[in-house]
Amino acid sequence: MTEFSQVPSPKSQAPEVVCLHEVCKIYGTGETAVRAVDSVNLRVPGGELVLILGPSGAGKTTLLSLIGGLLQPTSGVVRVAGCDLGQLSSTALADLRLRQIGFVFQFFQLFAALTARENVEVPLRLAGSGAREAREQAETLLERFGLGRRVSHRPQDLSGGEKQRVALARALALHPPLIVADEPTGSLDSRNGEEVIRLLRQLVDAEQRTVLVASHDQRIVQVATRVFQCEDGRLAEITASQGCTAV
Repeated sequence: MTEFSQVPSPKSQAPEVVCLHEVCKIYGTGETAVRAVDSVNLRVPGGELVLILGPSGAGKTTLLSLIGGLLQPTSGVVRVAGCDLGQLSSTALADLRLRQIGFVFQFFQLFAALTARENVEVPLRLAGSGAREAREQAETLLERFGLGRRVSHRPQDLSGGEKQRVALARALALHPPLIVADEPTGSLDSRNGEEVIRLLRQLVDAEQRTVLVASHDQRIVQVATRVFQCEDGRLAEITASQGCTAV
């Protein structure tokens, strides 16, 4: 396994990209109610890679979905890029998700009928780019991720690692300040998983993006700026050494 260098927490006070205040998400009512996210407070400035560790069912995906504006909290405030998501109209929220947040999923979520290039073009066209501009930008992004010769291939003809790199390229298409990645290495073998980890860290180092990752993968501890343990819907910040034994 590749050894990564531990990344120290930044000392600069960058503007906050994510801010959660007493956020709860409850499913059901009464005795059957489940607190999937329980009174979470979190502040994440720009230029950090924050890792949320925890077992299945701990609330990691629900928490990322709240930050990504895919779910509404039962209570509390979620702010992304300075916007209170609870105060946005459905149209404004959709626009914020499109332009301010890039999503990366465990199972890629690529459109099976589209080529790699066309998958990356989707957010660009939704944002108003013309066909030629979107095509050129998509090809540039795919070339950056080593997929210049695979732009015309559909997902069924790509390896798992290639699919995840297409997903990363799509997430970056509109240069969002925040990347939300849910188990980005979960469907990959060791080599491709390590490549995705390196790419995520490069987004922070080279472009000062903020990356939030929910994962079981202990290798990500070594490149994270901060590490949190998620259990029973609650977050607790832990050190990297603790993270190696906490899950």
